[in-house]
Amino acid sequence: MKTAISLPDSVFEEAEALAEQLGLSRSELYKQALQAYLRKHNRNQILNKLNEVYAEESSDLEPMLARMQIMSLPREDW
Repeated sequence: MKTAISLPDSVFEEAEALAEQLGLSRSELYKQALQAYLRKHNRNQILNKLNEVYAEESSDLEPMLARMQIMSLPREDW
């Protein structure tokens, strides 16, 4: 899909230089940048949701699981 966007000249010039440096077309650079932004935004949404859940629910291990974890430490290679 084609689209048109407006950018400040300085941003456009930096993007052009980076695309050339990376050997990418302008479209490919913008596509990769937008994909990275969308992934980051999605991760932030997931993190916020997890924070909401853990604010309401305890994240403590059950006592038996905690003991098992501690007992396994001497056998771990650090």
